[in-house]
Amino acid sequence: MKQFVKTLARKNSESFEYVKAKFTKITEVKLKEGVFVGPQIKELLKDNNFLTTLDETELKAWESFKWLCENFLGNKKSPEFRNGVKCLLDSYAAMGCRMSLKVHFLDSHLDFFPENLGAVSGEQGERFHQDIASMEQRYQGFWNAGMLADYCWMLYRDDPQKKHQRNSKSQKF
Repeated sequence: MKQFVKTLARKNSESFEYVKAKFTKITEVKLKEGVFVGPQIKELLKDNNFLTTLDETELKAWESFKWLCENFLGNKKSPEFRNGVKCLLDSYAAMGCRMSLKVHFLDSHLDFFPENLGAVSGEQGERFHQDIASMEQRYQGFWNAGMLADYCWMLYRDDPQKKHQRNSKSQKF
């Protein structure tokens, strides 16, 4: 949602003006940065008038985002989730969205998501967002494959249940 609205704001499109008029209590700075909470996103997902303000590429991107929300991020993961994520990435690229680290992480780690994503607690989600924020700060917006490995090793090292012992099997001369 964030990347979608930020792209609308950059293009100064009619649909962004509609979002501004719909959410008058949100400051324009927050709107331009795409800062929304769950109820606002749900409200916009249900709004059919919003669809009339979108052009063809924006509509395709919005429909793929909506499909992903309903069929992947909810309580049941669709068997077609891989195609849905690919469609989202393709339509966002066609629209000119800048992809965040979270979207790349989603694309690279589809197999690791559980069948029931709605069962993830708020605490786990908050931890994920904090971890991703620290990774974005560390790499300052640049994407490379080493970041995911670094993130996975960070999770492995920070696990309080694991006992780390340095047992080197190599001989030192």
